[in-house]
Amino acid sequence: MSTSGNPRSVAHNDRRAATTSGAKPRVPSSRAAARERPTSSGEIQPEDSASNAPQEPNTSHRVNGYSRNTTERQTARVQSHVTTRETLQVRTKSPVKSFPLNGDAADDRRPRSRDLDRMSSPPVATAPAPVRRREKAGPPPWRPQASLIPHTTAPLASRISIPPLASLLPDSLEPPSLKQLSSSAQEDAILDDLLYVLMGFEGQYIRYVDSYNPSVEKDRLAGPSFRISSGIDPSLRDLTTSMLKMATCYSAIEAFVEVQSREEFGAINHALCASIRKLLKDYLVLLAQLENQLITNQSFSLHVLHLRTLPTSHMMFQIYTLAKEILKKNALLEEDLDNSVDGLDDVDNIIERLREGGELDPGGMSKTLCKGGNVLRLLTDRLSYMSGDPAARTLLQTLLRDASRPYMTMLNEWLHHGGIKDPHAEFLVKEQKSIKREKLEEDFTDEYWEKRYTLREADVPPQLEAVKDKVLLAGKYLNVVRECGGVDISTAVHDVPKSFDDPRFLENINSAYAHANSSLLDLLLTTHALPARLQSMKHYFFLDHSDFFTYFLDLSASELKKPFRHVNVSKLQSLLDLVLRQPGSIAAQDPFKEDVKVQMNDVGLTKFLMGVVNVRGIEQDETNDPSTVEKYRTPVSTNGPSTAEDDNNMTGFEALEFKFSVPFPLSLVISSKTVLRYQILFRYLLSMRHLEGLLVNSWEDHNKILSWTHRSKDPRLEMWKRRAWTLRSRMLVFVQQFTYYCTAEVIEPNWQRLMARVNGSRDSTTPQDRGATPKVNRTVDELMEDHVDFLDTCLKECMLMNSRLLRIHSKLTSVCTLFATYTPRLTRDLFPADASLVNTPAANRYLSLHHNNHHHHSKPSTTTNTSSTGTSTSSKTPLPANLTTYDPAKLTAMGDLMGKYEQNFNHHLRILLDALDYYAATETVALGRLCAQLSTAEKGGRERVGGGLDGSGG
Repeated sequence: MSTSGNPRSVAHNDRRAATTSGAKPRVPSSRAAARERPTSSGEIQPEDSASNAPQEPNTSHRVNGYSRNTTERQTARVQSHVTTRETLQVRTKSPVKSFPLNGDAADDRRPRSRDLDRMSSPPVATAPAPVRRREKAGPPPWRPQASLIPHTTAPLASRISIPPLASLLPDSLEPPSLKQLSSSAQEDAILDDLLYVLMGFEGQYIRYVDSYNPSVEKDRLAGPSFRISSGIDPSLRDLTTSMLKMATCYSAIEAFVEVQSREEFGAINHALCASIRKLLKDYLVLLAQLENQLITNQSFSLHVLHLRTLPTSHMMFQIYTLAKEILKKNALLEEDLDNSVDGLDDVDNIIERLREGGELDPGGMSKTLCKGGNVLRLLTDRLSYMSGDPAARTLLQTLLRDASRPYMTMLNEWLHHGGIKDPHAEFLVKEQKSIKREKLEEDFTDEYWEKRYTLREADVPPQLEAVKDKVLLAGKYLNVVRECGGVDISTAVHDVPKSFDDPRFLENINSAYAHANSSLLDLLLTTHALPARLQSMKHYFFLDHSDFFTYFLDLSASELKKPFRHVNVSKLQSLLDLVLRQPGSIAAQDPFKEDVKVQMNDVGLTKFLMGVVNVRGIEQDETNDPSTVEKYRTPVSTNGPSTAEDDNNMTGFEALEFKFSVPFPLSLVISSKTVLRYQILFRYLLSMRHLEGLLVNSWEDHNKILSWTHRSKDPRLEMWKRRAWTLRSRMLVFVQQFTYYCTAEVIEPNWQRLMARVNGSRDSTTPQDRGATPKVNRTVDELMEDHVDFLDTCLKECMLMNSRLLRIHSKLTSVCTLFATYTPRLTRDLFPADASLVNTPAANRYLSLHHNNHHHHSKPSTTTNTSSTGTSTSSKTPLPANLTTYDPAKLTAMGDLMGKYEQNFNHHLRILLDALDYYAATETVALGRLCAQLSTAEKGGRERVGGGLDGSGG
């Protein structure tokens, strides 16, 4: 079909020429002239335009009563079985036609033509008369104009302005009423109009309804409604009305393609529009063929046109229905209230946009766009719904195949290169570019691994719903390998599926996932020696083979006894480096000893754990802020065992912890979050080791110092000593059993299970899996989960994640620590309490030495050297009278004090055992073993709770 560039303008010009003439000659239709047969001279004889009397042309030259404007042009193209002379048919948009009225002869079935187009007739025959008629006054000429529209983000959108509506046409150019035409003339007129209307233009008798405004985008997207001039035959009206639905669909689809081709709607919508545009091209080719039939075939009727367009009408309706669903999701046809506030909830995207220096778009936040996976989901759902219609199923399969090609390109890039090329945010994996691996050292929430790449759950296509986790992990694994230089991103991916209906679609995802997982596992376990790293951390944090650590504590004891704010960390680091390089030590052969650093934590362990358990939780999602850990350390209650003053009075032993530096990509497995767990367990074991050392020192005092070893003649004093020895022994048993339980029965068995998983010694596949498609036995995410589960299990079974057990344990250790640190004071008080030992030379020597040392440390300014032998003036300080005089009241006071120690220890130990018994039956079975072991420390405690509190013994 061949039309002019602006048919409407040509039609209006023809009408203007007719209007200016006095007799208003009717402009002939272009299709009627094409049906004219040439005379023997090869030309059609024009009628005399100066007279109004119609001249009947030769019937052998008229076909269906139409006259057509024809021109001939020379062409250099050679058509198959066609001469090189082509006929260019110039169709006017809305010509004023001349049809026979109802009173005309019945045998004349076609409207008569009054004039031929001047391009096909000699100009001399018609030139004089119109000039004379233009001199008469008439209505203003009808001069419609077209203009260019500025470029939009849709590169293929039409840039021609919308033509004026037919309702604005002057009355002088209006065609005759259908009531005045015969039935056959009506059919010819409607046929001519329908071919225009099916291409999106108004006809002479078929026009837009008054409520339709083509300048309003929503009206164009909904499609125009048409009205047919009154007076048409009812049978013709029914056929015409049924075909006008296709015209509505075409106009709406054309507007849909123009709108959805804009940049903001993404590549998937662009591909869908490109596929629809191909179908619209076939649609226009069909109309051209139908027009040719109308011109050349005398038997072509409205009924034939209806039959020829039925399959195409069904196709257009399916596309129109799909377009309406997409437009509703975009709130372009109707306001979608469900999606109206989605933009406000997408906080991550808003923050990401602000971090990248962008601005918030209030209009863009009001609704979400239907793009990417949502479009593919609509197509898939529609395909499932229309599965019983073969034509619709074939059409939707074609649209889905074409629309999924850009998505498959992004999917293959992610699966095989670990990269995301998604400029329109359509892919199911979302990347937060602001989260970088350089922040891993301060990342206590695993933000890099968990938030750098996440799933857009609402945008996952149905075809990927079952394998979305594999898709996410495959790209994440490859991304890590790529950042370590293990993937060549320059190589193109070949022989991969290009659409969802490819039979290799799932196989491609599974093989890519298996390859990415094995690549990253090999990188972690072999290239970066993850098992050796974990073994090294076990030595340093769990005190495994800790001969070097015992040596370190001996060397740094004087420094660690100071308040933690006065501890010289550089000195401790130097001592640690010296110990780690000591020949014969297990740490001397450790290749990772340079990664261990000493640091001081300014928050007490119990206070920190109470904040973690009761308020925040280690797994709490926080922004990547250095103050995250400080938030974890917020105290929960003021009735706990630790206060701010206690934290300030912490010694170096209580604040000491190790920092372990781990390079990328091992920092994904040994992240800051896991290192924090290691540090908690280390501080806990160190506190128990330090408390055990204090109690051992008390045991040494009890076995070496005279006041303890001297057998007194006072039986009450000897009974008091036995009570002190028993209490010290029970405390030591409690600490040792607790340490043994944590190391030998909690950490070591769980460690062996972890290393078995790391080294790949898992159970083989189950029998039902044998013979099936090979599956990945281990994944990197499972390895990371195993590592975190190991640490969480250790924390839970060591009672560090239970606030009640933690408080009870803290009170018990506080009692033990007070007793151990008070032993030197009890040793001094024993001398004046023993009548047979007080003021003896041996007692005075011991008291003088320790008293002067205490006085020397409390008043260093009074200490000066008096001779080269090293004696000082402080050595001459006399002993106080209360140390050299027998005081019977001392024994009573010491008995009361010992009773308080026994009562507190027995009371809290009883509560602990009851709590362990309860939690062993309800939560953690492993606590039952600890309960059985600690019961040995309780023996003999109950009868001592109330007995001998007055110091009388028995």
